[in-house]
Amino acid sequence: MTHYSDILNQLQSTGNYREIPADGDFRGIDFSTNDYMGLGNDRELQRQFFDNVDNRAIPMTSSASRLLASRQHEHEALERLLSDLYGRSTLLFNSGYHANTGIISALADSGTYIVADKLVHASIIDGIVLSRAPFTRFRHNDYDHLERILQRIADSHERILVITESIFSMDGDAADIDRMTDIKRRFNNVILYIDEAHAFGAAGHRGLGLSRDNANYNDVDIIVGTFGKAAASSGAFAAVNSTIKNFLINRSRSFIFSTALSPMTCAWTSFVIERLVTMDAERDRLAMLGKHFAEKLSAISAKPVVESHIIPFIVGDASLTVDMSLQLRALGYKVLPIRTPTVPAGTERLRFSLSASMDVSDIDRVVNAIKSIMK
Repeated sequence: MTHYSDILNQLQSTGNYREIPADGDFRGIDFSTNDYMGLGNDRELQRQFFDNVDNRAIPMTSSASRLLASRQHEHEALERLLSDLYGRSTLLFNSGYHANTGIISALADSGTYIVADKLVHASIIDGIVLSRAPFTRFRHNDYDHLERILQRIADSHERILVITESIFSMDGDAADIDRMTDIKRRFNNVILYIDEAHAFGAAGHRGLGLSRDNANYNDVDIIVGTFGKAAASSGAFAAVNSTIKNFLINRSRSFIFSTALSPMTCAWTSFVIERLVTMDAERDRLAMLGKHFAEKLSAISAKPVVESHIIPFIVGDASLTVDMSLQLRALGYKVLPIRTPTVPAGTERLRFSLSASMDVSDIDRVVNAIKSIMK
């Protein structure tokens, strides 16, 4: 066990040691949650769901995988709802991590080359590693670099899986979907995969992310969305064509060998999404808050600040980032420190997640708190 103790001691000495936070009685403004639409603690929404007597009788567990479970009604209803919204087949997964690892490892084989944005989520990287397919990464949102890579490898591989996020989880900036679909159309063997985890529910018309309304939507082959953020639930989905869906049902190990989402979870998710798609005014408010926060934070940040519902404040040192997080918490603001390996060393940061339920005054106060700490 000495080997593991030494590693833990090294993490502690560099300010990179992690602990599961205690479930305390924090009373303040929470900038740590991905509850972008403020539905996670909406008691009225929960009451409306359980006021329906039929909902109270829905099973709390599937007790088996989708291929074995006897009750599929709620899963199928949720997939139909998503298919109506996206105009294509959809398939449920237990989480965004299950989706990315299961889809990528199933689709990529010896005839596939993977090209991913440098800053994609760890679940995408793990899916790539599990696939054992050759891969490289293009510089973050550098589409000239992506195109040069594709020109070099296009003729030597049957398929090229190009992967990005629509809104990046740690930087808050967005992919250029127009540019990516334009590049995709120039190569007849490219499969375009976009992870919309941090956009689903929070961005785009009806909250369907950045790809759905794009003029070249049909050039995006695979869309992944998650329910554990703006949709106030848990689980994930892939929006794909029917061939890919059937292939994943037969080859995706995270789908085949996992107990399915509970029927209750699926029913709740459908209930939330039916309301989420009507909340464009709240999404406009969320965008306004992101713009206001970026303007305020730019005055004190040494790095450019993106207008988004995810806003990083780059500190650049792990210990200092942790210290600032603790000081902000003492002042009534819960902002978590993000450190390596989640982000590259030297880019340690405070990650601010905004919610449509916040006020402009909440933004102003936390910026003033940061100023007071930096004096």
